[in-house]
Amino acid sequence: MSTINLKKLSVRYIPPADFNQPVSNRKYTLTHSDTTGQLFLDIGYVYNYEAINPAQKDEVLAEWRNDPSMCMYLAGTVDVDGSQVIEATSAKRFEIFNREMNTALQGMIYGDLPFYSYHPFLINAPIFISYNSAFPQYRQVKYYGTPHYYIDKL
Repeated sequence: MSTINLKKLSVRYIPPADFNQPVSNRKYTLTHSDTTGQLFLDIGYVYNYEAINPAQKDEVLAEWRNDPSMCMYLAGTVDVDGSQVIEATSAKRFEIFNREMNTALQGMIYGDLPFYSYHPFLINAPIFISYNSAFPQYRQVKYYGTPHYYIDKL
């Protein structure tokens, strides 16, 4: 896993969210700039849809959910197909999302590090990312460990 360049991570809380709340349904919008390599993380009660480039659709969205059978877990989604549903494009995007997902999650976890000080029980909560696609071979849900794994990598 490549390590994130923390100098290129910008974090913004969408009020009334802050470093402590909400817990359940806390939402993350992670976008980036291809030209600068900058990562932009928005944290709030809602996703920051204004930050999403509809032509690229290469954001990672995630939220903390509470499942009575599993407790809290971080559930994320990515749009493998993007704005065009072309199998070759989806294959390439799937490969890129797979290659960069650990860095994206590292940005989300590190960008919200104070949150884990207030809610340490989430350090060992599971992380699942849904890869959404019109093509069955790319439509998957993958387990990405726990926040503890990403904190240890910093």
